[in-house]
Amino acid sequence: MILAGDIGGTHTRLALFEGTKELKVAAQEIFSSREHADLLPIVQKFLGMHPASIAHACFGIAGPVRNGKCQATNLPWIVDSGNLSRSLQLKSVHLINDLEANGWGIRVLKQEDLFLLHEGNPTQKGNIALIAAGTGLGEAGLYWDGEEHHPFACEGGHVDFGPRNAMEIELLVYLNKIYSSHVSYERVVSGPGLKNIYEFLIKTNRETESQELKEEMKRRDLAQLISEWGRSGRDAGCARALDWFLSLYGAEAGNLALKFMARGGVYIGGGIAPHLLDKLKEGGFMEGFLDKGRFRSLLETISVRVILNDLTALLGAAEYARQHARD
Repeated sequence: MILAGDIGGTHTRLALFEGTKELKVAAQEIFSSREHADLLPIVQKFLGMHPASIAHACFGIAGPVRNGKCQATNLPWIVDSGNLSRSLQLKSVHLINDLEANGWGIRVLKQEDLFLLHEGNPTQKGNIALIAAGTGLGEAGLYWDGEEHHPFACEGGHVDFGPRNAMEIELLVYLNKIYSSHVSYERVVSGPGLKNIYEFLIKTNRETESQELKEEMKRRDLAQLISEWGRSGRDAGCARALDWFLSLYGAEAGNLALKFMARGGVYIGGGIAPHLLDKLKEGGFMEGFLDKGRFRSLLETISVRVILNDLTALLGAAEYARQHARD
């Protein structure tokens, strides 16, 4: 039995997996991350609900992992694998970046877990790039050694946001005032990033905020509203913000593909993309992805897939624990 976790800024997902050839979920729960002071009480609560004999555990967490420790990027948590191992009395506890966990998960996904957005050249092999917008913007890669892929973490979502035109330069100047002169791609390509784009359009009088939306904002998360109302065309400002967001998402996915020379494909993870498949099919994302001047022809050969299985990070954490149980 393996304990696996996917720890994000909004939700912490925990699961027990069993099986030797194919991992199967034995128990699963979702907790609100922000309602807890640390990961340990969440794990203890989960194990109280689902007692089990566990030897190994792995947690994928949104943040840089160094020497078994992680300061979570969008949570006031410091997670230490050694402390978890001692407190939970487990033989081993591994801590990896959440997108690295997704990378391990990709290796065990099935065809029905993926949506092919752009075919590219299906015969070529090489490195894989993984990008996922949710509460934050995660990025990772899978290095191709000629026989198999090896996932690795990175913090590419926090590189400087690079505007592509005059209006995006204005957006950068606007966000500079909010974020003390450093604006990363996460500030525009994430749930909070979608809100930033929408608020920029409203505050610069490019769009007008409806009274109906103002009232609904009192009861619901603004990013979800923008996504829903933009997808349905219910609100012009939301629709414009969502289209712009997807173009930026595609642009950064293309940047990542070039940096990793991802001839093996680009995978889009996170909680946002699966809910926007119809909008992704419209082409704004892919145009942002391909619009790289002289390197457009190279990017046209790279396949792009959307991950539909929301257990991918949990599966990956469990797979990592299984393969490193001897460490």
